[in-house]
Amino acid sequence: MGRPGPMAAPGALVHSCSRDDEVPGSAPRDPWRWRPGWLAGVCAVRGHDPVRGLLVGGLGALLTVGLTGSSLAAPPPNPSDSDIDGERAQVDANAARVGRLTGRLAEVEARLDAVLTEVALRREDASRAQVDLDRARWRHQEAEDRAAEAAEAARDVGDRLTALRRDMDSFAAESYQGGGAVNSLAAYLGASSPKDLLDRAHYLDAIGESHQAAMAELQHVSTDKANKDAAARDTLREARASADAALEAERVADAAYRAARDAEDEQRALAAEIERERDEVQEELDAARGRVEGLERQRRQYERWRQEEDDRLAALQVAPQQVDPGALAPGESHHTPGAPTPPSAANLAIETVVRRALAQVGVPYSWGGGNANGPTLGVRDGGVADAHGDYRKIGFDCSGLMLYAYAGIGIDIPKYSGYQYEAGRRVPLAEKRRGDLVFWATGGRVYHVALYLGDGMIVEAPYSGGHVRVTPMRYGGAMPYAVRLV
Repeated sequence: MGRPGPMAAPGALVHSCSRDDEVPGSAPRDPWRWRPGWLAGVCAVRGHDPVRGLLVGGLGALLTVGLTGSSLAAPPPNPSDSDIDGERAQVDANAARVGRLTGRLAEVEARLDAVLTEVALRREDASRAQVDLDRARWRHQEAEDRAAEAAEAARDVGDRLTALRRDMDSFAAESYQGGGAVNSLAAYLGASSPKDLLDRAHYLDAIGESHQAAMAELQHVSTDKANKDAAARDTLREARASADAALEAERVADAAYRAARDAEDEQRALAAEIERERDEVQEELDAARGRVEGLERQRRQYERWRQEEDDRLAALQVAPQQVDPGALAPGESHHTPGAPTPPSAANLAIETVVRRALAQVGVPYSWGGGNANGPTLGVRDGGVADAHGDYRKIGFDCSGLMLYAYAGIGIDIPKYSGYQYEAGRRVPLAEKRRGDLVFWATGGRVYHVALYLGDGMIVEAPYSGGHVRVTPMRYGGAMPYAVRLV
């Protein structure tokens, strides 16, 4: 896999076999005009043993006599085992840090999911409180209207009561003043005949009944006014209490919603910080891997050079008279390598799958996104994906990326990671190889899939807010089998 990463610094590559006028780590100025005496000495290239030094010295003397002007090719850099081991240790350390940070990020994202659920609940509480407040205010307005009507009715009753009291006061005044028709004793004493006396008695009775009726009406009106005043006050008091309670409930709900949003912001910030730190360590890990690969490549080049020089020297020892020094180009060997083995159709198919997946690195994660033709708009999930706006993003989710990768070789797999786990031949996870699908599960349910690239690396569409990426294989929660489709 062509992972980015700086090569080892030249100063870290030790050349222990160089001319007196060369700087270790640099190429000789004129490598094809070495002094014959240089070959007669022991070329202490790191990794040579004493026997090889003696062999090189003896053959140098032979070449001094028989092959003046010809020499061995300049040795390539040969990094030491400690150099390689040191870089590998750095890779292991960084990989461990990436794993720990990935675990912390998973924990924070799990807490964020719980907080998002709490935010949704508190949002609903706030909405309900607002509706309750609107209703309470409406009831309060109704109560105020009824109170106003009751006050108007009470004023009418008060006017009637005032008139009745005025009539009663006038009647009472006339009753206690002598000489009036309402003075019952005077009325009886002033009768001129029995008939007049009887008429006056009937008149006084009528006045008494009228007086009693007025008194009764006065009592009824007073009671009615008091009842209406009390009812209006009670209704208004209850409406005010209901409105106050609703206003307090709305305040509490709003405060809870703001607290939940603050917790959400805090968790998002923490997740972003951990993800940033993990990405930095991932960059260090990629760089360390690149350095290890560079050192191992140099070691392989050195081993090839040493083998070619061994073959050259052996050929010179067996039949030096058959060697034409002018027929060899600088660094050319008599060793004829075998023809390369052409790649199999399966390998070509796997490389097509890998190439399609890697071509999407950097494309946004979009829940529900991706099909056989490429990235698509995501869909709503009513939760985390919606919070990240996945339904507005064009991208892939984990199963969509796998579907797209394998569509390139005509293999159609379901767009659901659980069904993809059933789509091919299962192999033990320890036997996974490039192009296999690897899965993760919780509680026995598959929730994530990625494409294994080899060398402990995967390509995946990770989570909402992320992008398609290449990252180390995670073994926590991994299913025990990989799925092989080719």
